[in-house]
Amino acid sequence: MNENEELKEWEFIGRRGGDVATLVGGSVIAAVPEAQREAEEARRELRFDFLDDRAVLDLLRRRHEDEEDMFKAGAVHGTPLALVGFGAVLYWAAVAQYWEAAAPRNAYLAVAAVVLLTQVFFFVRSAKSHWGDPVRQNLRARAVAYRKIAHIARRGGADIPAHYPHYGPYPFAATFRPEVDDREKSESEGADDHGHR
Repeated sequence: MNENEELKEWEFIGRRGGDVATLVGGSVIAAVPEAQREAEEARRELRFDFLDDRAVLDLLRRRHEDEEDMFKAGAVHGTPLALVGFGAVLYWAAVAQYWEAAAPRNAYLAVAAVVLLTQVFFFVRSAKSHWGDPVRQNLRARAVAYRKIAHIARRGGADIPAHYPHYGPYPFAATFRPEVDDREKSESEGADDHGHR
């Protein structure tokens, strides 16, 4: 079952495995002129209404799913890579380096290198498919911008919890790509739903 199906109407998960957070209404953010200006500028630049509550809620829920997907992909390929790499090094240190003949040592190193390089290949391919997906990059770019807008509003006196929306910015793979078909847009974008709280 999707985690989002268990959330109440205005809730989202602010961090992977973290507590449930409640959306701060767009009217709260817009009450701070500097935050409203930033939201309007970001709307033009990123083609997203940062004051539309339903669109923002959908954005934050999908950002959480994106983070979960990246974590799962990293665990699926990263954990075996770490275990096999550690095992190969440990076996080399404890056994293989002491073999008298050079041929078996070289064969072991060759096999170990092939296995590790194969696992590295799958790890990198998986990472690129998640980090490099342009639709996901647009999602992350918008999530970073929303976080910045919320922090500006908080500094301007708006009633917004510290660190809202409770996740760090994506330092990588958050480049907005305007040429990408925007499959990520909320179905409700454009609806005026700024005042849920």
